[in-house]
Amino acid sequence: MSSFVATRDFQATRQRIEEAVAKKQLSPSAGANVRAWLSEPRYAQYADEVAEHVAQGKWKELDDVFWTVIPFGTGGRRGKMYPIGSNAINDRTIGESAQGLAEYVKRRHPPGTPPACAIAYDTRHRSRHFAELCGEIMVANGFAVYFLDGHRGTPELSFAVRYKRCACGIMVTASHNPPSDNAVKAYWSTGGQLLPPHDQGVIERVMAAGEIARVPFADALQRGDVVFCQQEVDAEYQRCVRAQSGSGPRQLKIIYSPMHGVGISSVCPVLASAGFSDVEVFAPHAASDGDFPNVPGHVANPENPATFDSIIARAKQVGADLVLSTDPDADRLGCAAAVADGGPWRTFTGNQIGSLLAEALLEGRKYAGNLSSSDYVVKTLVTTEMIRRIADSYGVKTHGNLQVGFKWIAGLIDDVGPEHFVLGAEESHGFMAGTYVRDKDATVAAMLVAELAARAKAAGQTLHQKLDALYWQHGCHAERTVSKTMPGSEGMVRMRKLMANFRESPPKQLGRMKVGQTRDYQNLVVLTPSGRRKLDGPRGDMLIFDLAADGNYVAVRPSGTEPKVKFYLFAFEPPELLADLEATKVQLAERLDELQRDLFELAETVN
Repeated sequence: MSSFVATRDFQATRQRIEEAVAKKQLSPSAGANVRAWLSEPRYAQYADEVAEHVAQGKWKELDDVFWTVIPFGTGGRRGKMYPIGSNAINDRTIGESAQGLAEYVKRRHPPGTPPACAIAYDTRHRSRHFAELCGEIMVANGFAVYFLDGHRGTPELSFAVRYKRCACGIMVTASHNPPSDNAVKAYWSTGGQLLPPHDQGVIERVMAAGEIARVPFADALQRGDVVFCQQEVDAEYQRCVRAQSGSGPRQLKIIYSPMHGVGISSVCPVLASAGFSDVEVFAPHAASDGDFPNVPGHVANPENPATFDSIIARAKQVGADLVLSTDPDADRLGCAAAVADGGPWRTFTGNQIGSLLAEALLEGRKYAGNLSSSDYVVKTLVTTEMIRRIADSYGVKTHGNLQVGFKWIAGLIDDVGPEHFVLGAEESHGFMAGTYVRDKDATVAAMLVAELAARAKAAGQTLHQKLDALYWQHGCHAERTVSKTMPGSEGMVRMRKLMANFRESPPKQLGRMKVGQTRDYQNLVVLTPSGRRKLDGPRGDMLIFDLAADGNYVAVRPSGTEPKVKFYLFAFEPPELLADLEATKVQLAERLDELQRDLFELAETVN
């Protein structure tokens, strides 16, 4: 029994909660979770603070952090930090995540040797605290812990799991989310994020977590149950990244931004060892700071072109050739370059970077004489088909029938075999080359983009001109990802209703183009005007509307980690119809505008 139940008027507090639910100040699910945190022994240390919130009538705060149990999504368990609440990141939700992971892994670990867990953390607020908490729990559950003592990136954690032969790994980061957020990402022994059946198995243990076992971190460190291994892992990780490098010119001036995150620990030394000596770290973004103070809107996401404005201004000032930027945990890469020599600058989308990398890596293999028909690239369903068309031109296979989330790319590599893997890419600026990790890696992507830019410069091209050459060869592709935020318990209801409406009554027209068919990945059916047929694809809560013009389509899915619906828009003009590339780019951009407008109007009709 909690101290609150023993010493306070518990019945009066319960009555206030029931009245708040009746008055719709508190959702029924929030009321149930609040009562659980007040009465169940596993939440005893939080009961007094929960009761204080009730006494002060903080219904909005309580509803936000209790209306659901924070889930595992495509990127792990992620959300706003708050000291209490089942739908918030705090010691309890982080603790039960680590406890559940430990219990599940122990059941599957072979007897005879203790399991090991690698742990790393980024520059966010409380990341170190949560990392130590996870270490305490894993040690208390019989694990050896390999701890990266300093801000390190998610890909290095993936590498550490494999390098140290760990049974699992934990990364404390909320990636590119706002400063208010934090998260844990759980990794399997492969170095990849949890896949079926392990994901559901861990979730079941997390949801059932009772007492959370802990050993003081300092004691575990002194006994050797926690081992600081960052220097060893740094050196081996960077060596493996550097092994993906190719030969060629290195005359390139680069401005690099870690956006107040961890990338400075890996991107800079790797670029230097790869031969890029003229690299300037963008000073306003250099300091490790979980508030991301000098990034527009304090959201350090390289998908957002506005985060590049001040960096590009510096690049123009010093005559740089390339801007590179990584998100706070250094698994996503963004870049920008001049459109033409001496001209205006423009950022690249994740789809464009992925296409450039596919061409560069496949071309490199061809000229080295080691390109094989067994080679393959991997992408998700919402990543540009330009990558597939490039791969086809080199006679290699594309695996692209994957749901959103890099964990599916990593899992496919292990299923197919890593020997002929060339590139993994997703539209949200995630890229992987080499087999030393099983997650996206901005450090290797930064090195490869720099090498490509240097080769293009030596040939008298900018990266944008290189991309244009690919458009002439494979057709002009334009893509856009937009979101409709639907926060809170009401937002979740709206998200479900929107997806249900789209399934029951798919739009007949989008962007002045007829919808030819609807691919429903939840029910695995294709809906056409003449009927339905079975869909060969991975099950997931996603719809794709294929438009009448081939290569033009729209994907819709609720985010797995954030309270929003995501729309992925694709426009295409085949190479045989290209006459004026710049005019076609304008036309496709207008087409994307029309698609976005129609989708947002449909979303607004859902109450």
